[in-house]
Amino acid sequence: MSSGSTIDRHWRSNYDDPMSPASSHRTIVHWLGTVSIVVLGTVLASAWLQTCLSSRPLALSFVSNATWYRLAKAVAPSVAITPDLDSINIPFSATLAWLGMGTLITWLAGSGFLVWRRGLTWADAANRWGRYGWVWWCLIDVWEWLWIASDAIGWTSLSVLLAATPQFWLAGSLAGWLTTLATVGSTSPANPIERTETVPTRWIWLICGLYFVAFTSMNWRLYFNLLIPHGDSAMYEEHLWNLVHGKGFRSYLDRGLFFGEHIQFVHLFLLPLYLIWPSHLLLEACSSAALACGAFPVFWMVRRHTSSGRTAFAAAAAYLLYTPMQYLDIEIDLKTFRPESFGIPLLLLTFDQLDRRYVVGTLIGIAMCLTVKEDYAIVFGPLGLWVALSGIGSKPVEAAIPQNAFANIRSRLIFGLALSVFSVVYLWLATRVILPWFRSGDEVHFASYFDRFGKSPEEILRTMFTKPWLVVDALATLGTTLYAVALLAPLAFVPLLAPARLAVGLPLFMILCLVKLDDGRPPTPQHQFHAPLVAIIFWALAAGLPRATTLVSSAMQRLRWAATDAGRSAAISCRNLIWTSALATGLFFTFSPLGLSFWDAGSRLYWGRLYGTSQRALMFDRLAHAIPASARVASTDFVHPRFTHYERSYDYSDYYRKINEPGQRVPADTEYLVIDTQHEYSRIKHPNEVPELRDHPDRWELVPDTTDGYFIVLKRKLKDEK
Repeated sequence: MSSGSTIDRHWRSNYDDPMSPASSHRTIVHWLGTVSIVVLGTVLASAWLQTCLSSRPLALSFVSNATWYRLAKAVAPSVAITPDLDSINIPFSATLAWLGMGTLITWLAGSGFLVWRRGLTWADAANRWGRYGWVWWCLIDVWEWLWIASDAIGWTSLSVLLAATPQFWLAGSLAGWLTTLATVGSTSPANPIERTETVPTRWIWLICGLYFVAFTSMNWRLYFNLLIPHGDSAMYEEHLWNLVHGKGFRSYLDRGLFFGEHIQFVHLFLLPLYLIWPSHLLLEACSSAALACGAFPVFWMVRRHTSSGRTAFAAAAAYLLYTPMQYLDIEIDLKTFRPESFGIPLLLLTFDQLDRRYVVGTLIGIAMCLTVKEDYAIVFGPLGLWVALSGIGSKPVEAAIPQNAFANIRSRLIFGLALSVFSVVYLWLATRVILPWFRSGDEVHFASYFDRFGKSPEEILRTMFTKPWLVVDALATLGTTLYAVALLAPLAFVPLLAPARLAVGLPLFMILCLVKLDDGRPPTPQHQFHAPLVAIIFWALAAGLPRATTLVSSAMQRLRWAATDAGRSAAISCRNLIWTSALATGLFFTFSPLGLSFWDAGSRLYWGRLYGTSQRALMFDRLAHAIPASARVASTDFVHPRFTHYERSYDYSDYYRKINEPGQRVPADTEYLVIDTQHEYSRIKHPNEVPELRDHPDRWELVPDTTDGYFIVLKRKLKDEK
């Protein structure tokens, strides 16, 4: 029986004979209760909204600074709008009016859905949807009361955490609200559709295709609009171009081959396609396609653990809606291509092969993951311990799976320990032998991420082991908590129910929390570092869902809300909760059209700013053909990707590159300088500010401007070449 039938039984217990006076009395009482819940939920949610929008720091969790200022001017015209304005007095009547209208619309719409889906009467549908759905609206304001109470009794840490996470609280309440509608709307068991747990593969292809079209389109528009940085994004396409043209596996950011930066060459497998279409756009499309295809191993693993195609489909949809995965497609700083993107589906496939007990497939997956980056050895070390200590996990459903090297405890122990030892040795060779050799003995660049502990990996490890309190102090921070919440909240924290699997990613998670980026802030799951954690979390989700179903079913029975069909009801509720949590959380974080920032005209992520027609890009087209492809060009970062197919493409910035002569901003053989004056990071706005032209007018000449000042182009004088 379905969850809908569970609610049916609960409902019918209050309606015996609809014609009897007692039944009529109970109907009136029931309606009064439902209306009270709806009104109370609307009032409490309005109070919460008033609190959040009245405070600029809280409001910035939902809207942009510019939008909040416009809101302040609209609701308080007499208030002087200044940059230091932090709060305004938004009338409670204003938020109540807006949410009251929202209540009316969503109550009617949800009731109509139940009428269509379940064949209920309008009165019955409205009663059910209002009673169960608006409980979640009541819970929204619990955040405000907890915040006030924690501040009053001096629990500063809790108060700060709550102040930093109102969007997660709202997302959780919204997910519960949507889950309620989806669960109440489940069809009756008499309908054969409800009894069918299989999902056609075409539906997986459909949602993957939607993701691919959306993110590839956005990536391509960012490229056309000159918004993609060369460093750590377009430079990977330069690797392929230079390799094909006999210049080695490198970009011209630094001297030497790329193996001095990372053992990372998975993108070289795109060479056959690149020979057909040598374009950065190809890499963007392949990256989005690879990330989208990660939904398939998620589907397979969840279906194997839950024996439910519908639950597996919900998990696959949650994967595509999962914002930490989406940030591997478009990072917060608009880096749109990372080889780490291929690591997520590869690691998911490795876990799938491991769960299926396919040794050869597991080994191939491990080998392929190590082509993504040397960091994956940090994952395979604890994974080996997991295999050795706990085996392969739950037995697969498919009885036809052959017995092989994972068939007994001894073989699992040998395989697991061997994998752990190999991972440690590989990581040591990568960081202490291979990378330094390609760097001519220089220290690996990522050691600077941990400079608070030392200058070299040996010194860093020695400090961590001899002074563990420094590590504890660095981990016991608000940033660490927010990092964990951002990774787990989009999946309703269900992966926590598979702690052994989740622990495989714990060493990497701790390392990421110790990282300090150039801006001094700890990393968030809006960059690329957490890519392996995405696969681990969904691997844990597969094992955690059956346990979540058991817990919810047990709670239903203890509360006497369900009888024999509690397990079925719990399974439907859990599968709805994971995709609604991913969807609701994405409202505040995703780059896609499903996010608020996509439509917020004041946001830096507004679609018109990022994906609309760019005058800057149109102006670049005027000068692009004026520079021959045989030239050696130095350019500022965001225009740099357009010159990677030239003879040489150098970086023009304040950052010292080893390929340059000491004290020089560009190599001596540079023939053209192209300076972008309009990007938000551009510092040079006028030709008089160009150091080369100002200090060496005898060497450089200014090319006549055809771009209305958008770009400055300098050409080395011929006499200097002689």
